[in-house]
Amino acid sequence: MPARVRLEDRECPLSTAMAYVGEWWTILILHDCFDGYTRFDQFQANIGLSSSMLTARLKTLVEQGILEKRPYQDKPVRYEYLLTDFGRSLRPVLVAMAAWRNAQLPPEQRAMVLVDAETGREVEPAVIDPVTGLRVEDPRFVFTSGPAAGPEMRTRYDAGA
Repeated sequence: MPARVRLEDRECPLSTAMAYVGEWWTILILHDCFDGYTRFDQFQANIGLSSSMLTARLKTLVEQGILEKRPYQDKPVRYEYLLTDFGRSLRPVLVAMAAWRNAQLPPEQRAMVLVDAETGREVEPAVIDPVTGLRVEDPRFVFTSGPAAGPEMRTRYDAGA
């Protein structure tokens, strides 16, 4: 089995993002958090993950700073798991993933949709460039190496520059 890659050893932001949330259990736990779940038994009942696996995933999310573990009961000690600011910053990613999947389905096959809570109107999230208003899937938007790029990243993205 290959050695686990440490987050700080990865230069590519996609690689590090996947190191944080790449396991599908993690996405499901985060989805539950955004729906207001905070307790171990709630996650387990909803996701159906074994106790040991859920414990390991929650521990990792706490270590990564995505969740905060806080006691809510003393005897016996019980904990709740709350999203940190860093964790809450993942919401647009989950919304975009759900929207991507829903776009592949006819409306009558969508089990969950995003709506405006005030109007009930279904919304279609989009990732746009705020300057041009264009969606980022427009071919004019491409990756290039950034200021902290190492030689491999520069080779990959600066070859055509």
